[in-house]
Amino acid sequence: MNKSVRFKLFLMMVLEICIGEGWYALIFGYLPSLNFTAAQQTWILNGFPIAAIVGMFFSNQFADRNFAAERFLAVSHVIGGVAMIALAWVTSFWPFFILMWIHCLLYVPTISITNSIAFTHMKDAQKEFGFVRMGGTIGWILAAWPFTFILVDWARVKELNPQGFTNWLGTVLGSGLTGQALQEGTKWTFIVAGGASLVLALFSLTLPHTPPKRVEEGPASAKFAWLESMKLLAIPFILILWIVTFIDATVHNLFFNWTGRFLGSPVAAGGVGIPGNWIMPVMSIGQIAEILTMLILGVTLKTLGWRTTMIIGILGHAARFAVFAFMPQHKEIIILANVLHGICYAFFFATVYIFVDEFFPKDARASAQGLFNLMILGLGPLAANAVGPKLIGETFLKNGVVDFKGLFLIPCAAAIVAAIVLALFFRPPEKKEPQMAGTPAPAH
Repeated sequence: MNKSVRFKLFLMMVLEICIGEGWYALIFGYLPSLNFTAAQQTWILNGFPIAAIVGMFFSNQFADRNFAAERFLAVSHVIGGVAMIALAWVTSFWPFFILMWIHCLLYVPTISITNSIAFTHMKDAQKEFGFVRMGGTIGWILAAWPFTFILVDWARVKELNPQGFTNWLGTVLGSGLTGQALQEGTKWTFIVAGGASLVLALFSLTLPHTPPKRVEEGPASAKFAWLESMKLLAIPFILILWIVTFIDATVHNLFFNWTGRFLGSPVAAGGVGIPGNWIMPVMSIGQIAEILTMLILGVTLKTLGWRTTMIIGILGHAARFAVFAFMPQHKEIIILANVLHGICYAFFFATVYIFVDEFFPKDARASAQGLFNLMILGLGPLAANAVGPKLIGETFLKNGVVDFKGLFLIPCAAAIVAAIVLALFFRPPEKKEPQMAGTPAPAH
């Protein structure tokens, strides 16, 4: 892969992930300010995981077999970007709900499509995907840190009139918006994310051509890429990985459901006591660590193999939740524990994407990516959204105080179980592309 193509794929990932992360972190506090009920908030937030499920059965197949991937990307981001920008001026439920679902239904499938475009133009995925996917990590960081400066109470900064750059910077970072002012400022997240979507729509037209992979003949089911992907679940090692991916994705999303509240809660209430405008930067430390982890992913895979690398990634979740459960009084250790996100993501999720590219038939890889995105972006988040609020808001809430220790031990235990299952039952063959279900595999 030449340098020009590699840079384009890298920049594609920067923009792709920046779009999704630009609005997500702050929307949990924004929706209540619009007086939406809990049920209405759930419907809006579930647009993202449900879009992953819908994409599995339509958009990924459509792009895989009927549409040039880069053109599908462009069209999706034009419409989705306009819908996202419009959210900044909408305050009633039904328009907000419709616009958010339009955006999600068009955006989520592009995550699989960008992976498909990247893998199509790589010569050695194990060596090259780490650098390209690192663009997504940088996109996440770019989406998080600027708002530390955008969402600032500049009137207070002016009033304090700090002298010197160091004092000025400290005052700015310590003067985050609060209350209604913060909610008003949150509108900028939709504008920035929508703008990035429109930029990617234009940039997609410069990406290397990735033609559709048509099926000319064969049984009717062969014309549906997602059906071919589903048939591969009859192969034991793929089914095991799919189930483990569900557990890991649920645990992963429980981290995002609970960590903001944990970090911001007072020490007396079992939390860490981190100021509100620093919660997003603290959580983004994991993304910075991910950059380094992605750089060594190729070497790690070649040295340790698929199974061991994935097990380390899963146990990263267990270690992080264990630190949260047993060391909340040690603020520095809690902050440092977010470094484990790099291991959790790269060593499991990114490895799964590479594994799928290696083992699935060439003409259905985008839909195969969608099959695992069904768990990573769909069923896992749905499960987390279903149990997360109840656990933190009812089960482990006593006299207005959350029992964070008991809460965090649940996903910690789940991650350990998933790692054990993978260690005992995940046995992929040496051959890269397995035979379809129902056909004999060749001798090794």
